[in-house]
Amino acid sequence: MDKRWVIKPQGDDKIIDELALTLDIDKNLANLLVQRGIETFEQARDFFRPDLTLLHDPFLMKDMDKAVTRIREAFSKDEKILIYGDYDVDGTTAVALVFTFIQQFYSKVDFYIPDRYSEGYGISIKGIDFAAENGFTLILALDCGIKAIEKIEYAQSKGVEFIIGDHHRPGDELPKACAVLDPKRADCEYPYKELSGCGIGFKFCQALAQETGFPFEKLSKFLDLVVVSIASDIVPITGENRILAYYGLKLLNTKPRPGLEAILQFSNIRRRDLSMVSTNGNSFLFSKELTISDLVFLVGPRINAAGRIESGKNSVELLISKDLPAANKIAEQINKNNTERKNLDTLITQQALEMITKDVTQSEHRTTVVYHPDWHKGVIGIVASRLTEYYYRPTIVLSMSNELITGSARSIKDFDIYDAIDSCSDLLEHFGGHKYAAGLSLKPENLEAFRTRFEEYVSNSITKDQLIPEIEIDSKLKLNSISSKFYRVLKQFAPFGPGNMSPVFETEGVIDAGHAKIVGNNHLKLSVVHPDISGYPISSIGFQLGQYYTDINKGMCFDICYHVEENEWNGVTSLQLNLKDIKILAAKE
Repeated sequence: MDKRWVIKPQGDDKIIDELALTLDIDKNLANLLVQRGIETFEQARDFFRPDLTLLHDPFLMKDMDKAVTRIREAFSKDEKILIYGDYDVDGTTAVALVFTFIQQFYSKVDFYIPDRYSEGYGISIKGIDFAAENGFTLILALDCGIKAIEKIEYAQSKGVEFIIGDHHRPGDELPKACAVLDPKRADCEYPYKELSGCGIGFKFCQALAQETGFPFEKLSKFLDLVVVSIASDIVPITGENRILAYYGLKLLNTKPRPGLEAILQFSNIRRRDLSMVSTNGNSFLFSKELTISDLVFLVGPRINAAGRIESGKNSVELLISKDLPAANKIAEQINKNNTERKNLDTLITQQALEMITKDVTQSEHRTTVVYHPDWHKGVIGIVASRLTEYYYRPTIVLSMSNELITGSARSIKDFDIYDAIDSCSDLLEHFGGHKYAAGLSLKPENLEAFRTRFEEYVSNSITKDQLIPEIEIDSKLKLNSISSKFYRVLKQFAPFGPGNMSPVFETEGVIDAGHAKIVGNNHLKLSVVHPDISGYPISSIGFQLGQYYTDINKGMCFDICYHVEENEWNGVTSLQLNLKDIKILAAKE
């Protein structure tokens, strides 16, 4: 599939020059800072050296005072408290964090994760009944509940009160809970709006710690959970999230909790034999520093797999494990769940692709909406993501669950799929989510009307350019600008993720130094050099770019866009270009 290369607006030359001089860095790196809104030495210091003291006062969040007052009242009255959360990574990490934190000084607390299949997403009647029947008078709901108007009223009739801690977009009406913590509510002036659900849980614990004199140092040990939620829920890694992610990654790379250590071991993270770090009796060091990407692709899917195949409760049990042997036992089962999940999503993706291919009208559509009643509900979100990558258009994958058609939606860059689904809300039973991912359910008789309405909305709202995958390029770069010092500074831009993606550079008019070859599954290995500028060839790898080998091997000149990264091979570390795309130009003279 062809891709559009789009150069980001470049920074102001005067500010770039001043920043480069002040920081003693390459102007290309100074430009990256200015593009990220960093224009002064002080702003650069805060960016490169995140500090936990820069976290916002949690009491700036609307209703935080009410939430803390209510839970302290529950402590004083010896009430039973239930920590309730969704079954995905964000929900289970949030529950694990708040449950473990409260359990340190209060014993009458338990947790509850709804069953994906019998209860569905969010707060359920079954969960409320469980609380009422077992004497829980206060539920703290995390990563869900912002639209549970009727459920909260039902809970009140059962003598159960709620504190809601959510980060999804609210509807026009808020639930009548004791407190509703959500930076996205219209009347909330909290300075940072993009916290994960687990991040909301952390801020609640931070507020409670401040009120009770609990040392922040003991609270910071939960940041490994927070960074896993930030990475897995694809929230922006900017502002407060950048600080939380920075310190969370430090913790994961030195002393992760037993449950996360077990997951890492089952993810085949290689260990080194020297400079070992002791963790709960087991010593190891990652062969490379863990990144946000590792959490997205290695850790998150495994934690999610429990809720997709069996029960999200297993993920919480893993994350609250106090020793590695117990954690390993749970992680082994979760790893089996993950293997089953991969087999299922491969099968269903293939079935969906065949269904789309057979539908002759699909070529005219700007959306993909596919439905099969027997598809496994636990993996349709993953299938939606795969179809979005394949066809690059807003996608919804639907299956049948509890007499309702239930679906997961995924979007493409700069298109708000939540708004598109909201435009069809009169046809839906439930829906919720974000700009790029959402969930929904509807009655079977409304499916065709929804499919038509959704297609109409998207067709009238989306542009042709949006339907072509885009590679956003930070700036153009000469190969001789890439040095060990350049990369040392570039590394400090991490952690990378939405809002602070790993920079992509474009270099024009390069050739291969004569080493191009195909390796692995259609990957292109080569060394690039400017034919008319002095400098050494730089080793490069282009995954799934083998189709360009013939032209490059003939000596054709080409443009490249790429990330700069380190490559370790046989104990030797060197710089490498990870090619995102190639444009063939002309044969060299």
